This record gives sequence, C-alpha cells and structure tokens, in this order.
Amino acid sequence: MAPVRGRLASTFSSLRIRNYRIFFLAQLVSVTGTWMQSVAQMWLVLHLTGSGVALGLTTALQFLPVLLLGPWGGLVADRADKRRLLMVTQSAAGVLALMLALLTLTGLVRLWMVFLFAAGLGMVSVLDNPARQSFVGEMVGRGRLANAVSLNSAVFTLARVIGPAAAGVLIGLVGTGWCFLYNGLSYFPVALGLLLMRPSELHRGPPVARGRGQVVEGLRYAWRRPELRVPLLLMLVIGLLGFNFNVLLPLLARFTFHSGAGTFGALLSLMGAGSFAGALLAAGRSQPTHRLLAGAALAFGLLLIAAALAPALPVEGAVLVPMGAAMITFQATANSLIQVNSSPSFRGRVMALYVVVFVGSTPIGGPLVGWVAQTFSPRAGLALGGIAAVLAAALTLWYLRRAPIQPRVESTPAGGAAPEVAGGSSSPAMPRLGG
Repeated sequence: MAPVRGRLASTFSSLRIRNYRIFFLAQLVSVTGTWMQSVAQMWLVLHLTGSGVALGLTTALQFLPVLLLGPWGGLVADRADKRRLLMVTQSAAGVLALMLALLTLTGLVRLWMVFLFAAGLGMVSVLDNPARQSFVGEMVGRGRLANAVSLNSAVFTLARVIGPAAAGVLIGLVGTGWCFLYNGLSYFPVALGLLLMRPSELHRGPPVARGRGQVVEGLRYAWRRPELRVPLLLMLVIGLLGFNFNVLLPLLARFTFHSGAGTFGALLSLMGAGSFAGALLAAGRSQPTHRLLAGAALAFGLLLIAAALAPALPVEGAVLVPMGAAMITFQATANSLIQVNSSPSFRGRVMALYVVVFVGSTPIGGPLVGWVAQTFSPRAGLALGGIAAVLAAALTLWYLRRAPIQPRVESTPAGGAAPEVAGGSSSPAMPRLGG
C-alpha cells in the first residue's frame, strides 16, 4: 500500500498548493461548460446548414484570431499581472456565451451570429490562452510544473468525458441554448477563484519591460533552441491535420454511423475517458522527454488511422479510448517540455507560440479537413490526420537519433530576469496564459 500511496501523492502533489487547488476545481466546472458549448455550437451549425464546410468555417473563425494575433497576446501575458488579466478574459468569455444562449433560446439565432460569437471568443482567447498556460508556473513554481500541467490536462479530459455526454442529453431534451447558458455561467467561478487566491504565494516577479521588437525576439528565442523548436514543429503538423475532432466527429456520427447528437457526445466522451487516464499517468511521471513526445505522436497517428478504418460504431468507440490516451500524453508532454525549457521572461511568448501551433492552426486545418470529409468521407479526414502524425513522428525520432536534445535551463534568462530554482521558488527579480 505504501508504494500506491506514494504514487498517488506524486500524481496529485500540485493540489497541496492552495492557489492551484482553487484554480483546479474552478477549471473543472468551467471546462465542462466549454465542452458543452463546443458540442452545442457544432450541432447548431450542422442543424442550420448540414455542411461540413460550415463546421470548418466556424472552427476557423474561433481560432483565426489566435493564429494572427497569438504572439502579441503572449507579449501582453509577459507584461501583465496574469491573475488580473485572467479575471477579465474569463468574465468576457462568460458574457459572450450568455448572449449566444439568449439568442438561441429565443429562436433568433442565425448562422452569421454563430460565426460572430465564435470570432469574439477567439479574440478573448488571444489573451486568455497564453496567460492561463503560463500562470500555471506562477501558481506552483518550477519544481511542480510538469505535474501541474498534467493535472490541468486531466481536468480538461475529465471535462471532455462529462461535458459532451451532458450536452448530448441536454440537446436531445431541450436544445442547444441551455448548453450555452451553462457555459456562460461556468466562467464566473473561475473569476471568483482568481479573486480568492493569495497573490503573495504566487511565484512571480516584475513584468517584462516594454521595448521594441519583443515579439520577434520571442520567435527567435524559440527557433534557436531545439528543445523548444522540435515540440513546436511537431505540434504544428498534428494540430493542423490531426486535432480536428470538432469538425470530424459530428460528421462521422451523422453521415457515417447515421446517428444523432447523443452519438457525437458519446464519441467525444470515450475519447475523453482515454485522455483522462493518460493525463493521470503523465502526472505521475517525473520529467517529460522529447523521445516520449515523438513516441506518443506515433501512437496517436496509428490509432487515428485505426479510427478511420473502424467498421462499426462499437469498434470506433473502442479505438477512441486509447487514441485519447496517446493524444493527451502527446499534448501534456509538449506543454511541459516547452514550459520547463523556457526562461520565465519569455514564457508567455513561447506559450503563445504553443497555442498558435496547437489551436491557431485550426483556421487552416479545420476547413481543409472539413472539405476532405465532405468531398470524400469523414473517414478520409481521420486518415489524413493519422498519416500526417505518423510521418511527423517518424521524422522526429530520426532527428533525435542523429542529434539528441539536452534539456537546457538558462542561468541568466534573456531580459535580465533571474532563473527559477529547482525547488520551485522564484527570485524577487524574476518576471514571469480555456476551455
């Protein structure tokens, strides 16, 4: 029993920190609402148009601002008080969801309105994503950063289990508007939790001073370091073609398996169940490695191809469980590698690049994969992502064999900030982004 207790204590070690514990619980409520809105939004567009291209355009509009403005959002996160910035962004996202709920419940909603609100949420995400991602380091410090990132992934994936299933039931009973209403209300516990945190316990320093060329400086910083460049490039390929489930799964449920919103929600929930298990396993792992990153990407690609070939709905569901585990292992490992190997003065900008290649690539990949799915079949869209992931992972493994990457923590980060120490505390001089 002692080894089991030790493993559990290691897996949930970040929850010992009060500020992170508040954030963790509030995020569980909020991200569940985000998944409910995601399912409801895609189903509403499908109901209004019956078009895979329209689904892709909705996703593209939501993430286009991240693609175009993400690096500037990261710079704002490096300069700002992240806790206060997140209070503003979370409240703004809640207001947008409540407005969409009102229009849907009153029967006034039109496709252009869904497009408009998707773009509005994307604008909020430009600031929210890099601030929320890099705020994790402020709450827990370097020593527990990898663990906290994996626990965040567990929250995200547990919500993926609960949210789509709840949305499928709710849409079947009373329609999509109530999903938007729940999501709108769910943002405010996060804002309250941020208000209740103890700022004195955060691991942060003074913000980055204003200067010319800081966005370009962040791009150069990430590109010059293979420990950052490799996960960013691998995430770019897989984010572009492999992470388009909001487009593909509703089409798969409706046109391949001839079913409804309940099946769509169930497929997302099964994938989320696998992701949750994978996130907990990742949380118990001491340090991420680039070889683990490439291996998880390879497994994800192979399972995505298997999902494309699944002959029946039960087989599809069975494949989505391990695919979810491989996917979240890849995501959590990439996130941890990028944060651990970034100096604090650049972390907001580097995490903004991570968000750009993770979700900002969707404006290109979403419509492309939606067109492939509509022109050929949803299975073809899945296969395209799987083949891309396998090829990218194989190339990464080849590169790592030729040029092994040594993790680097700078003794004096660029920008004049002092480094974080191994125990997770911060020097007073050290500066420091939802579902």
